[in-house]
Amino acid sequence: MSEHKLHFGAETAAILGEQIMSVYPVFDLDGYVNEVAVEVEGLELKDRVMKMTLALQKRLPQDYPTAVQILVNSLGDEIAGGEGMFTEGWYLMPVARFVEEFGLDHWEVSMQALNAITRRHTAEYAVRPYIEQYPLETMALLCEWAHSANFHVRRLVSEGTRPRLPWASQLRDFVKDPTPVLRLLEVLRNDDVSFVQKSVANNLNDITKDHPDLVLKTVERWLQESPTANTRWIVKHALRTLEKENDPRALALLGYTGGKHIELVNFDLSTPEVKIGDAISFDVEIRNTDNRPHMLTLNYSVHLVRKNGARNLKVFKLGTQEITAHGTQTFVKSQSFKPISIRNYYPGTHQIDIVVNGLVKGSAEFELLPA
Repeated sequence: MSEHKLHFGAETAAILGEQIMSVYPVFDLDGYVNEVAVEVEGLELKDRVMKMTLALQKRLPQDYPTAVQILVNSLGDEIAGGEGMFTEGWYLMPVARFVEEFGLDHWEVSMQALNAITRRHTAEYAVRPYIEQYPLETMALLCEWAHSANFHVRRLVSEGTRPRLPWASQLRDFVKDPTPVLRLLEVLRNDDVSFVQKSVANNLNDITKDHPDLVLKTVERWLQESPTANTRWIVKHALRTLEKENDPRALALLGYTGGKHIELVNFDLSTPEVKIGDAISFDVEIRNTDNRPHMLTLNYSVHLVRKNGARNLKVFKLGTQEITAHGTQTFVKSQSFKPISIRNYYPGTHQIDIVVNGLVKGSAEFELLPA
């Protein structure tokens, strides 16, 4: 998200300010642009947006309902596509932040403003303080919005209630008890818009990190009550973390079978040693010993040496494959050990496991050497 921070400066202030001037001609556009240009220098994204929001607040009526109505009137046309919030309405982030920061004493006005904003940008962050301060009223309204004809509004219902939404503070009550969230997702479990489906799946995936059994019980029922392509897609992506963790119930719900019948015929590493910054490749051959075909999910787990010498397990996808009765399959994979922003590598003995339907079928070790 921070890579977009440079978008929030004087040019964006001019775009936003001109729209506001179209409905509020006394808006101090030059002062707004100049203040933003100075105040955002050297700041990261969220702080830049906040500076733009504070500069807006200075130049709008101090009566909040009047000010927010001006902002709503300036929003322009609703966006049609799901990704438009990132490509068309991104510059409205300070408007959503305005409602988040200054509107908590005006629940009804603010919620209607968020409904309007999410049709052009997103209100997934701005709605969260309202959920915390007015839980009963806000969740009741979100239940109504889950039936909205506008899919951006339906997505807000799911995205805004994610217990562990990235770049946002946790909704701690929902981390402890996600039941109110699941009641909203029930309405969206067969949504026909992929933008909403993805959000529902991400919300459920959040919940699996704290309540895996509850999610598994829920999606198992969904698949029985709503056996549609939309629901199956949501369930598949909702269980991705549990799939990587080789949870047997999740694997069964996803249709993976016959792991015990798969044997590892061959597992060859390209080299016993590799330097940090380089890559190692490996070949894997498996055989189905059963007289029935099976659907397989294959992962490889790398036991990475940490700075203190302990090992940290990272799971990577090798493939999803149907294998015929008594059939064989070969996979070729390369794993880079080039340091990246989220991961450093350290010398030592590393191990790769080949995992089929949650079962480790074989392992091999190699030395990672200094660059």
